[in-house]
Amino acid sequence: MEETVEVTGELGTDFSIWGLIAQADIVVQGVMLLLVVMSVWSWAIMIDKSMTFGSIKSKAKRFEDQFWSGKSLDDLYRRLRERADHPMARVFVSTMDEFGRDRPADGGRLVPGASERLDKVAHVAVNRELEGVQKNLSVLATIGSAAPFIGLFGTVWGILNAFRGIGMSGDANLAVVAPGIAEALFATALGLVAAIPAVIGYNRYAAMLNSYATRLEGFATEFTTILSRRLGGGQG
Repeated sequence: MEETVEVTGELGTDFSIWGLIAQADIVVQGVMLLLVVMSVWSWAIMIDKSMTFGSIKSKAKRFEDQFWSGKSLDDLYRRLRERADHPMARVFVSTMDEFGRDRPADGGRLVPGASERLDKVAHVAVNRELEGVQKNLSVLATIGSAAPFIGLFGTVWGILNAFRGIGMSGDANLAVVAPGIAEALFATALGLVAAIPAVIGYNRYAAMLNSYATRLEGFATEFTTILSRRLGGGQG
């Protein structure tokens, strides 16, 4: 314990977190700053995705309850047409818009290819909505894969500084090596701090996205089947 205090006093080196950042080489400081920004960015994305998935799942549940309640789809469409605020409702409105263009107004002849167009419109709407939901998930994947290597770069640079210090002083004792090694290890730690939550978050939200995508695509398929039957039956 006495020896550690003596080394710190001799070098004037502060081995606290803020001390390591302040006394690090400019390159290592840049690496540390980048990793901190990446970590904050990934947490912001994860918080946003947590709120987004929670919201769309609860709204989808309420919408499905209304959809399968047996009430008129036309009434539900009129209520949602101007205020669809979640993906499933917007898929419903887009498909109903197309259905309104394809169904015979007077119960007459069916517009050719109507069922195929309904199916295409519904699935285009599904893909568009899923693109919006999965926005920024690729950023989490990038941070999770890149952060350890960025931290490793800071580690290598810090070790080079340590060897440079040895070469300049001609002395390989702990007092010369410790600051560079401490910077190097801290950069590695920051890389892991940024990467690990990002990887966990990406895997979690990618699984949630796949589950929601299956639910949304299943709804679109069932809905277009219902509308195709209505078109085939000539119902208004």
